[in-house]
Amino acid sequence: MADTITVTGNAGLSQAPGSRPLPGPSAGPSDERVPTVIADDVHIVYKVHGAGSGRGNAVSALRRIVRRTTTAGTREVHAVRGVTFVAHKGEAIGLIGSNGSGKSTLLRAIAGLLPPASGRVYTQGQPSLLGVNAAMMNDLTGEKNVVLGGLAMGMSREEVRARYDGIVDFSGINEKGDFISLPMRTYSSGMAARLRFSIAAAKNHDVLMIDEALATGDRAFQKRSEARIRELRQEAGTVFLVSHNNKSIRDTCDRVLWLEKGELVMDGPTDEVVEAYEAHK
Repeated sequence: MADTITVTGNAGLSQAPGSRPLPGPSAGPSDERVPTVIADDVHIVYKVHGAGSGRGNAVSALRRIVRRTTTAGTREVHAVRGVTFVAHKGEAIGLIGSNGSGKSTLLRAIAGLLPPASGRVYTQGQPSLLGVNAAMMNDLTGEKNVVLGGLAMGMSREEVRARYDGIVDFSGINEKGDFISLPMRTYSSGMAARLRFSIAAAKNHDVLMIDEALATGDRAFQKRSEARIRELRQEAGTVFLVSHNNKSIRDTCDRVLWLEKGELVMDGPTDEVVEAYEAHK
């Protein structure tokens, strides 16, 4: 049975039938390491329709859904294979591996966006996933997207107003003009990614997952981002960072998970795991 369980505090555990509760801080007075995410033998499998036959047709897709049938071109992808780990408060954890190794898929499962085919994911608090493809409204201005993004993360309107100037300044998108008042469709991909990160970083998170957000922008923005991630850790959150930039991983994370072909190859201190990964490449 596959479950994603969100635990909100020491009491009032919310979980699917048949699942196991997440041990909280009340497990013992000497337990100083508070678990925020537990992945227990997680397998993620998804189907690719029309594989090898070009783009799918919406009408045929609807027929498959209604009739619950599959086509000859449908194949299953086993994206994550038996991954197990425990993350704790105050940790910044990097995820490394070659393209297609399952890093982003694992983050989506932690965020509750992808149900595991088997195994379980437990979370303490609310996970927030920030990716370079995070949804923003292209026809709305950057200003309105800041407001909507803040509200979507659970901020009040008063909190958004109080943090608005800081978000815009952090993103740096107004350094060469009043871009915040222009529609998002006029932004470069780097400007949009910087604004997404700035919105997400304005709030303290129980669990913040960042997918390649530091790959965009100049070195000055990357340094600001890395400093903010360190602040989020100190504010008792947990940060996951997916990046192909090993220097960002080294500068930001104290622990690294190395995935290849959906399997967890290594889990340990940053320098030790990154060195092993670079030697393997």
